[in-house]
Amino acid sequence: MSPPRPALAAARRVVVKVGTNVVSRDGAVALGRLGHLVESLAALVQGGRQVVLVSSGAVGLGMERLGYAKKPRGRVDQQACAAVGQGLLMGLYDGFFQRLGLSAAQMLLTEDDFHHRARSVNLAATLERLLARGAVPVINENDVVSPDPLAIFGDNDRLAALVAAHVDADALVLLSDVEGLYTAPPGTEGASLISTFTGQSVAIGGLSTGGRGGMGAKVEAARVAAKAGVPTIIASGSVPDTLRDILQGLAVGTLFPADTTLSRRRRWIAFATAPQGTLHVNQGARDALVERQASLLAPGIVSIDGPFDEGAVVTIVHDGVEVGRGVCARSSAALREQLGKTERGKPVVHRDDIVIEVATTPSQESP
Repeated sequence: MSPPRPALAAARRVVVKVGTNVVSRDGAVALGRLGHLVESLAALVQGGRQVVLVSSGAVGLGMERLGYAKKPRGRVDQQACAAVGQGLLMGLYDGFFQRLGLSAAQMLLTEDDFHHRARSVNLAATLERLLARGAVPVINENDVVSPDPLAIFGDNDRLAALVAAHVDADALVLLSDVEGLYTAPPGTEGASLISTFTGQSVAIGGLSTGGRGGMGAKVEAARVAAKAGVPTIIASGSVPDTLRDILQGLAVGTLFPADTTLSRRRRWIAFATAPQGTLHVNQGARDALVERQASLLAPGIVSIDGPFDEGAVVTIVHDGVEVGRGVCARSSAALREQLGKTERGKPVVHRDDIVIEVATTPSQESP
């Protein structure tokens, strides 16, 4: 009999993300759980799959080593903890994987690694080479140099989704401290596990007590990955053999089915970039973009926000609603000189460089 989720059973390339509450317990590393995780990942590799691990936990380990009784609030203190903890975390992974005959490869990323096209391409090439050589990339946010106070990726959930899209993964597994997405907070009357997410209204706030992400960040990340063509599971990392069961196609956790397939370049435009400006367009341009998949021409632009250079990713907006994102062929200065003119000229944003209806961030009540 076929498994309930055949796409997951057939997945060859898998990205697995583990949260802070999976790799630690009471502020200290959960060695037994970490060891079991590595054994599960090694079994996947030895069974012919390729695995990328995205792991949180560095700040927590650094706190313990530096003598903090609780997580410090200051950015510099947190980054100091990350600087100490990242080496400790990687040392644990490297030791566990070596005992099982595998090599772990550390990769620390920041948001800029995805925003800049050249760095994004180099990142994908490096990951491809590591996987081809049988290594297990272990990825974490580079908290030590990130300008935002350790909140860019939301406990690595969004980072895992971007990586999954970047390497054309067949599945993304987000392992957390809960069994999946519920219709209401677990433990409340009537709360039930959602097996397959189809846009239901659910209570997603306050389900994670540690880390930085919470269930809201996980739902957003799962939707981004699914939009990029990667089926995603949110499940418990505390239950033995969860990963094995998921990749046997069993109905474990909450599945976010893949709902579209975008090219790697379009995925980069849609999800991995921070738009540098905004093009406000009229109704005619909006209809041409959405209904006819046309290019954006200069006469359709009403106004422009922000300075940006040629080749920047911009948001395209009509009446305050985002239509999509695209790579602009002209600078903001050049475009402003064309406002109000009727010459069509070459496309401002070519149809091949536009992604319509980019995935949005879910609200706290209705993802």
